[in-house]
Amino acid sequence: GGIVGVLVIGFQRAAFSNEAGVGSAAIAHSTAKTNHPPSEGFVALLEPFIDTVVVCTLTALVLIFTGMHEVEGMAGAQLTSDAFGSQISWFPYVLALAVFLFAFSTMISWSYYGMRAWTYLFGKSKKSEMVYKMLFLVFVVIGASVSLGAVLDFSDMMILAMSFPNIIGLYIMSGEVKSDLGTYWKKLKKNELFKKQITAKE
Repeated sequence: GGIVGVLVIGFQRAAFSNEAGVGSAAIAHSTAKTNHPPSEGFVALLEPFIDTVVVCTLTALVLIFTGMHEVEGMAGAQLTSDAFGSQISWFPYVLALAVFLFAFSTMISWSYYGMRAWTYLFGKSKKSEMVYKMLFLVFVVIGASVSLGAVLDFSDMMILAMSFPNIIGLYIMSGEVKSDLGTYWKKLKKNELFKKQITAKE
């Protein structure tokens, strides 16, 4: 409870929201076509900032200013919907659409992450991919059937299971990342990056 409880819940939801340190976003960013990996890293840095610092902070301010944070018996999307609805009558419909699109896009992105991990472990073949797709659909049905608390608890455990080895790997490879970033900054200061791009286009 109190400040410690808020911090614990904040850390849990932050990891669930922006996936910082989990390693899953790297799967998507690795597919980007770029000559300079650090530039893609800067793009990746924007995600936690916009998602958590901007969007979540604005949502929290709305809850506080409308006084909905003091209402008992509500949480999550319902609390946010009532807070915005108290000032803008039609906003709950917009939020409902946003939640639906978020859930749908999340299923697509995590199915892709899972497929990459599955093919890495079991090889790439039509039969193997079909097995994964069937398992994924089964878990979608299970996730939609069980209580929200159980889903969040399971998600928190899985995120922790991914974060721990990933963060260790980040520390091990930090020297290589620092070296690549240093090289990138040197080329950027000398304007060599843009010269190569212009030459390639010509």
